[in-house]
Amino acid sequence: MEPKGAQRRSAQKGGADLIVPELMARVRQLHLRTHRLVNTALSGGYRSVFRGQGIEFEEVRPYLPGDDVRSIDWNVTARTGAPHVKAYREERELCIHCLVDTGMGMGFGTRRFTKREAAAQLVGLFSFVAIRNQDRIGMTLFGREAGFHLKPAKSSNHILRMIREVVAAPIDTEPGNLMDVLAATNRVLKRRALIFVFSDFDDADTAPWSEPLRRLAAKHDVVGVRIEDPFEAELPQAGVFSATDARGAGWRTIDSDSKSVRDAWRRAAIERRAAFRRAFTRAQAETIEVDTGEDLMGPIGRFFRLRAMRGARQGS
Repeated sequence: MEPKGAQRRSAQKGGADLIVPELMARVRQLHLRTHRLVNTALSGGYRSVFRGQGIEFEEVRPYLPGDDVRSIDWNVTARTGAPHVKAYREERELCIHCLVDTGMGMGFGTRRFTKREAAAQLVGLFSFVAIRNQDRIGMTLFGREAGFHLKPAKSSNHILRMIREVVAAPIDTEPGNLMDVLAATNRVLKRRALIFVFSDFDDADTAPWSEPLRRLAAKHDVVGVRIEDPFEAELPQAGVFSATDARGAGWRTIDSDSKSVRDAWRRAAIERRAAFRRAFTRAQAETIEVDTGEDLMGPIGRFFRLRAMRGARQGS
C-alpha cells in the first residue's frame, strides 16, 4: 500500500535517516525492551490465535476411502484410470499491517513513555512475534494525512526499522486522520490481512471513521489498540493550569483542585472509552486498551488469552 504522500522522507529534517543520537538511543532502548517483552508465552500462543488466511493447493494423490468426492480431479482420474483427489493444505502465512497514529495527541505523555513511544513498543512486539512465525508485517503512519509506508517483510532488521520510523516520524500539529487512512487501506489491501490500528482514538465520541472501519472489518481482521495516558483518565490535584487538547480547541484554564472538575474529567474519560468500544463493537472488530502507566504486556496477554478461549469454544 502506497497512499498519496507516502514517499520516503530521508532528506527531510527529523526523518529516521537523520535521527539524532539521543533519539537513536531511545529507539534502541525501546527495541531492547520490546525484545524482552516478547520472550513470554505470547509467542507460543500467537499461531493458535491468528491463523492463516485460507488453503492452498498442495498435490494430487490417489483417492482414499473417506475422501470428499467433490475433491476428485477428473482430468487425472481419466488419464490414469484410477481415482485421484486434489489435496490442499492450510495457508499459514499471515500478512499483518499496522496503522499508527502520529498525530498531535500521540506525543503526549506523563509517565515513562509517550503514547507514541508506547505504540512503537507494541508495533515492535507484534513484529517480533510475527517474524518468529514467518509472517510478514508492514506499516503505515498517519497524521493529518497518510505518511510513511513500509511494505510487509519478515527480517530482523525490519523490526528495528518499524520502531525507528514510529519514534522518528515528524511531529504533526493536528490530530491523526483515521477516517482517510482506513478508507485508503480498504482500497489497497486486496488479500485478507490482520490489521492493528494504534491510536488514542481521541475523537471516538463522534467517530467520523466508524463507517470506513465497518467496511474494512468486513474484509479484514481488524484490532483497535487504544493507548491512554493516566493523566487523561484521572486528573491529579495540581492546582490551576492551562491546557489545550489535540483537536485544536484552544487553551483553557483548569482548576484541578476542584472536585467537580476532577469528576467531570473522569466522566469524560469513561465516555471516550465507552464510545471507542461501541464503534468497534458495531464494526465487529476487536479492541485492546493500553495504559502507558502500566505494564504494556498485560493487556496484550489478556487479549491473546481471551481470543484463544473464544476460538476454542467456536471450534468445539
